[in-house]
Amino acid sequence: MRRFKEIATVLTSLVFVTGCWNPFAPTEGLLEGGVSLTLTEQRSPEEVLQNFRYAYIYRDSLVYSELFDTSFIFLYYDPDLGGGTGGYSYWGLDTELRTTGSLFRTFDHFSLVWNATIATDTSQSGAISLTKTFDLSIGGEFISGNAVFDFREDSTENVWRISRWEDESFY
Repeated sequence: MRRFKEIATVLTSLVFVTGCWNPFAPTEGLLEGGVSLTLTEQRSPEEVLQNFRYAYIYRDSLVYSELFDTSFIFLYYDPDLGGGTGGYSYWGLDTELRTTGSLFRTFDHFSLVWNATIATDTSQSGAISLTKTFDLSIGGEFISGNAVFDFREDSTENVWRISRWEDESFY
């Protein structure tokens, strides 16, 4: 009987110690090259972009959905528009979340690096525009270019969100 109590105590202790660990949660901390990646509170546009990178690398659609203002617009160049002459097209928040969610489910590996900030506009109160260079790898395909982000401050929640994203990828 005493042996049973000892085993039960050890098992209970193990359950208690490991009970808080979620094996399905993405790990935080050091990535390749010793780079740390953790979630932020989105108190600045740079923190929003850090969460953007986190969402891509860990394929976290819930974190991704918190990055955007409800008025969000994604603007991109479509070479097939106009009978092959090309032109700009756009979509809103619902399409962005569905498209990116599908992308996260389709591919196992993403790598996103924000490089230089090549333009900043802070002329409007409660809004900031940043143009960032980036390198993105999705399932072995490599894309680089510029991304122009407009951020809007949500003063009620004291967070920043993306209101517009213009993709200037180099294909």
